[in-house]
Amino acid sequence: MGKNKEKSDIIAEVVKLKDLVNYQEGSVVSRTIINKKTGTVTLFAFDKGQGLSEHTAPFDALVYLLDGEAEIVISGKSYRLKEGEMIIMPANQPHALKAVEKFKMILTMVRD
Repeated sequence: MGKNKEKSDIIAEVVKLKDLVNYQEGSVVSRTIINKKTGTVTLFAFDKGQGLSEHTAPFDALVYLLDGEAEIVISGKSYRLKEGEMIIMPANQPHALKAVEKFKMILTMVRD
């Protein structure tokens, strides 16, 4: 699967999620797969040491690690996730993410 595939190229196709977003040195890369009023599905690739500062979101979000290792802090409590693990970040709770090692994740946000 090439990195330049458009969303329309992956509909009704079997793909490996890890192959749809690539690491970039010193960066966080994201790619939206689904963007509907009912929710979004976004892939992320974080280089080691990169992250997202503490913020809140008005909706529940599920994070599933496709690769690597991340630290996720939710309401001041730290969680370490590795490939194949997931966590739900509750709506309106402050959270932050940091790459312990470079990692890829899929973020599924569900809106009411």
